[in-house]
Amino acid sequence: MSVPTIAREYRTQGDGYQNLKLQSVTLPKPKATEVTIKIHAVSLQFRDLMVSKGIYPQQKWDIVPCSDGAGEIVALGEEVKQWKVGDRVCPNFALDHIHGDVTEDIKFTGLGGHIDGVLREYINVPAHSLVRIPEYLSYEEGSTLPCAALTAYNACLGPIPLKGGDYVLVLGTGGVSIFGAQFALASGATVIVTSSSDEKLEVAKKLGVQHVINYKKNVKWDEEVLNITGGRGVDHIIEVGGPNTMLKCINAVRYAGWIHVIGFVSGGDNGIPVALAIMKTITFRGILIGSVKQFEDMNRLLTARKIRPVIDKVFPFEEATEAYAYLESQKHVGKVVIKLA
Repeated sequence: MSVPTIAREYRTQGDGYQNLKLQSVTLPKPKATEVTIKIHAVSLQFRDLMVSKGIYPQQKWDIVPCSDGAGEIVALGEEVKQWKVGDRVCPNFALDHIHGDVTEDIKFTGLGGHIDGVLREYINVPAHSLVRIPEYLSYEEGSTLPCAALTAYNACLGPIPLKGGDYVLVLGTGGVSIFGAQFALASGATVIVTSSSDEKLEVAKKLGVQHVINYKKNVKWDEEVLNITGGRGVDHIIEVGGPNTMLKCINAVRYAGWIHVIGFVSGGDNGIPVALAIMKTITFRGILIGSVKQFEDMNRLLTARKIRPVIDKVFPFEEATEAYAYLESQKHVGKVVIKLA
């Protein structure tokens, strides 16, 4: 398979996604332990908006954005034996997170934030970072897996996996939230989803979600969660809201329950109330995506249950700024994807 010497990539200076710059660059050959991937699809995260605005913690400047890409291997370094040209793969979110816990060194191998990411036609990555895309998924669907899906999987099936019969509260209907609902349902849990949109809640119900709450119409949604669970509270919460939703989540979780802290899309600057956390013996778990090993485990569950990612809209590569704008509008349910080839 021929590999070009010149390829296109986007770069951001942290001055807004409206100023993303599309440019042509020389494509280097892969190092001995690397592969070259032709990127077919990229999915967007809330993190990508932050990077584009220069507000992601410790981010690199003048960076190729985006962490989540799917493509095919088109060239191999001389020492790569376990992969072949034509394999369909995703690089892991943090290239060096192979297994176990995150370290600072691992954190700084995060694509599209600390090192150049995947919003480009070709990328060279270490062979150890690769995960095979399930055969039944398209490249567009595969591109949704490295961040949103793996984060949700890590929350639902991490150190204390949820089990059949558990109650799981999922805030919102974005990428992580929808995957969280899908994994919880696949594991036999009863799922409660919140949103400000009845239309988005209908999408959740079509996935099999048993209970939905419009938090604009029912501002005491935490009390409704308690009503649904017979006053006990939920076992797990997928918490993407942040400080502005934390108090209600603390009220909605059961004693000794788990709150998986993933995002802060609702804003706010209040900390976790320590006294309440102690008195309810709540476990708060911050989640920074997951490892290659967890990615592989997740793909087995996806394949066994034939779970399909929910993609709201696909944009062409040349309309990346429009894709960012659509993500920022929060009109989507599930994922927003950019298609390259």
